[in-house]
Amino acid sequence: MSNHTQSHIPSQAATLKAYVEKIKAQVHEAKATLDLFEAAAQKKKAQADIAAIGKLKASKASIEKKLQDLGTTHDAHVARAKADINEGVTNLKATVEALATKFKSHSTTK
Repeated sequence: MSNHTQSHIPSQAATLKAYVEKIKAQVHEAKATLDLFEAAAQKKKAQADIAAIGKLKASKASIEKKLQDLGTTHDAHVARAKADINEGVTNLKATVEALATKFKSHSTTK
């Protein structure tokens, strides 16, 4: 029985590590896109876009903090923490995509 428990713990840690790496990659991709948009917005002096990008960066930072905290989250709360992180990532990606659409439409109309 102790072998089952011992083999379950590394597998759980590996699964959690894989999850964290997947989320980090998604957040990194969003950050790269935001950096491009921010440069374009600053070039145009588009204050509303710059403010929106600032909010998205804060959202990204919140997700990164939750990921960092996930390592110390009690096993009983990991599923809820992951659901919260997933929701944040989904919202971040959707908002970045909406911003991308806005930037693309503005660049094609000029």
